[in-house]
Amino acid sequence: MKKEINVKPGFSQPTERIKKLKAAILDTTPRIEVERARLITESYKETEALPTVLRHAKGFEKILSELPVVIRDNELIVGTATIDSRSAQIFPEFGPQGLKDEFDTVSTRSADPFAISEEVKTELKDIFKYWEGKTTSEYASSLMDEDTRKAYDAGVFTVGNYHQGGVGHLAVNYEKILQKGIRGVISEIIAAIKNADQTDPSWIEKEQFYRAALITLKAVVNFANRYAQKAKELAEYSNDAKRKAELLKISEICSHVPEYPARNFYEALQSFWFIQLVIQIEASGHSISPGRFDQYMIPFYENDDTLTQEEAQELLDCLFVKFNDLNKLRDIVTATAFAGYQLWQNVNCGGQTKDGKDATNAISYMEIESMAHVMMAMPSLSIRVWNGTPNAFLLKACELSRLGGGQPAFYNDEEIITAKVNRGETLEDARNYAIVGCVEPASQGKENSWCDAALFNLPKVLEIAMNNGRLNGKDFGPKTGEFKDFKSFDEFLKAYVEQMKFCVSLLVRADNAVDYAHRKYGQLAFVSTLVDDCISKGETIDHGGAHYNFTGPQGIGSANIGNALMVVKKLVFDSKTLSMKQLKEAMDHNFGRSESAVPAAKADKDEAYDAIAQAVKKVLGEDESLDLDNLKLNHDDTTKSLDDNSNVYAKIHEQVMNVDKYGNDLNEVDELTRIGSRVYCEELENYKTPRGGIFNAGLYPVSGNVLFGSYIGATPDGRYDKETIADGVSPTRGTDTNGPTAAANSVAKLDHFIASNGTLYNMKFSPSAVAGDGGLRRFAALIRGFFDKKGGHVQFNVIDRQTLLDAQAHPEQHKDLIVRVAGYSAQFIALDKSVQDDIIARTEFDNF
Repeated sequence: MKKEINVKPGFSQPTERIKKLKAAILDTTPRIEVERARLITESYKETEALPTVLRHAKGFEKILSELPVVIRDNELIVGTATIDSRSAQIFPEFGPQGLKDEFDTVSTRSADPFAISEEVKTELKDIFKYWEGKTTSEYASSLMDEDTRKAYDAGVFTVGNYHQGGVGHLAVNYEKILQKGIRGVISEIIAAIKNADQTDPSWIEKEQFYRAALITLKAVVNFANRYAQKAKELAEYSNDAKRKAELLKISEICSHVPEYPARNFYEALQSFWFIQLVIQIEASGHSISPGRFDQYMIPFYENDDTLTQEEAQELLDCLFVKFNDLNKLRDIVTATAFAGYQLWQNVNCGGQTKDGKDATNAISYMEIESMAHVMMAMPSLSIRVWNGTPNAFLLKACELSRLGGGQPAFYNDEEIITAKVNRGETLEDARNYAIVGCVEPASQGKENSWCDAALFNLPKVLEIAMNNGRLNGKDFGPKTGEFKDFKSFDEFLKAYVEQMKFCVSLLVRADNAVDYAHRKYGQLAFVSTLVDDCISKGETIDHGGAHYNFTGPQGIGSANIGNALMVVKKLVFDSKTLSMKQLKEAMDHNFGRSESAVPAAKADKDEAYDAIAQAVKKVLGEDESLDLDNLKLNHDDTTKSLDDNSNVYAKIHEQVMNVDKYGNDLNEVDELTRIGSRVYCEELENYKTPRGGIFNAGLYPVSGNVLFGSYIGATPDGRYDKETIADGVSPTRGTDTNGPTAAANSVAKLDHFIASNGTLYNMKFSPSAVAGDGGLRRFAALIRGFFDKKGGHVQFNVIDRQTLLDAQAHPEQHKDLIVRVAGYSAQFIALDKSVQDDIIARTEFDNF
């Protein structure tokens, strides 16, 4: 029976239970735990003669059989990977996650610190010895050639996501478990075995996969039964009648799901959570995204007469808090780029059904209500918008956005569906896309899209082009001409294109090396059972078993490229105000900025950069061969050896900054920004993945734009040495001066269709700009207008600068301050200061 949606202005208050659950997580110091690392290591030592897929399956079985079972106070949705909330297990089979070099600094580092006991340090050091020479990260590194490593180490790109961890960025087929239970999946595998031609040579590998899959599925059932038993035991000792009844109910539910189909809304939520949890216990891949949660949950809600609306909402709120119980350790460099203890568990709502009808339902509204109640870093909430989206739903989403937590993000069905069809997906599958990770669309349950496969530094490529193929002073790319010798703008643009082709080819080789490493050592059986075609093919997702296979690296710094090209075109070749030599000399001298002229915020970061440099040397390069000059993280001589021409260079900088900038609805510079980023996207289209798919580009930064800026000298757009680069497809902070509509119009002019792995646009409003009914409607109209012009994505921080500055000064008073970083939100006080500064410096619109 379809339940009525009663939409009212504002939001209700969370229950006391939800407040307590939230406080318990926010008040916890994340720590590193050793149980998973110990168990999988013990298992691997016992199974050295077996194929990898079976070894990992048996390790998974041992983990789920022996990992401590913990039910936290006040919980209604249960299941955890760690003893303490918000803590992290270690996945040594993929690599040491940087910990091998950071045992003594991980608890005090600037980005995402974790407490670690001396006992855990000692045990992990011993565990890591067993895994030396046996990890995916080491094997991937061994497959990379010298040029690829040079580019990687010098910040042209990084593939650290899958290099150091497991495969993620998936929205699996949760509906299969909810509707059929694990027994239904087991039946599917048994049928595949019976129908297989066991004389076919491929049967040998298929049989290993099927055996491994059955082991993992039974292990998950056992894991749930352990929680059923634990809840029953706790109930026996409870003196609180209400809690005793809750625990007995939990025991009953965990005895049934996920082994059997869910019978009601509560069981569906618990079944979902077990699957969500164990996928992230199986491997360390992040961005395991629920996806179209409102679509597969709605039948269980509408057919459940046992719960009131308030009870159902509290259960959903409990789940939304539970997402924050999970955490992941990253090395200091990656933690700085991915700041905020984030796992990118992305919950979607709205949009279209597979047959093109409006998909908004009661759960869609309940998700928005839960975000308002919980307001934590996870999950990310994504609103799909099309021309059939009800105004009431869009306004409700905007109401949530102006609460100031950076949630939700908005996505344009009209653009994304078209882009996915253009990549070879059926219309039905494209309509059923889910946002995974930051902004990446993937067909729910059918796609291994390898989103966020790399961060690619677009302005670094421009720097290489300006230096005739030299990378930080050393010969590297093709010889395309010295900057001072270019006779036309087209010559300069051609050089950029040629260097882009060369650098993209290296990126592809690096990504493929990592892909092959997972093919050899990954072999994830459980998650593969929930991705369509893996069972019918008899292949894991690592082998290409998914119906759709992509690799999606993202380019960062689009605005810097467009603005830089505009400066060269206008000042050098159109008006002839400057020569190429003059512009290059000014950049080489950092536009006259001396060390003493560096803003306080930048100076404060010197110690952090020194620490990052050392971590990069040890971790990102994975050897001792890196020199800091090559990384450009240390101070170079150009900012120290200024001559008497410093005033001249400063005047050149003033001229540069007076040139039209992207983000003001000015066609010429907007077109150059489109060209500069499209070159990257088009070049990637030429390459295939080891899993039988193709590369498809994205244009989004996570928060890597802050770190990537430290690898680059001054650039023609007026950016100073080592300063942050622009995030996603957003204008360079502070240069979009013609108002929010003009800024959105510029962003919409980019070719979002070709960037089919996702684009990201950040906007920032003062609370007064969106206040009242009129402000809310203007807010929604801005989104509609941007999407009508085929923009792909937009998200908002609605917060004033003073609040952010106060949170920096008094973090203890702002534990619950959540902000939008990039394609995710995070606890502001948990961010590295460099990322905080970047958010504070973004253009803040105070009117429409």
